[in-house]
Amino acid sequence: MTSPLEQKKIRITGPSVVTANRTWDGVVIYRTSLQGWSADLSDAAIVRTSDEARALLTESIADDVGAIGAYVAPVEVKDNISGSRASPSSFRFRHKATSHVCI
Repeated sequence: MTSPLEQKKIRITGPSVVTANRTWDGVVIYRTSLQGWSADLSDAAIVRTSDEARALLTESIADDVGAIGAYVAPVEVKDNISGSRASPSSFRFRHKATSHVCI
């Protein structure tokens, strides 16, 4: 299987986010629209095209001090009274988002 970091083409078929692990404790984090990281998926920048995903991923990989292993992950976006809410849509991403790091 090809590492997400080695993919030449990024193909997305719906809303996606960039996720990684925080370098100092391994916590799952998400790239925000303010070029930062958050441990809260609701803060994540949601992209909808391959070009947007590639740009966000490139910016995220460049931040190798704060995060490692960045990749694009699909999300489901559900609208409700308080606004839109993203949730993991793939098995791998659901598992990663709910895993806890033990130190």
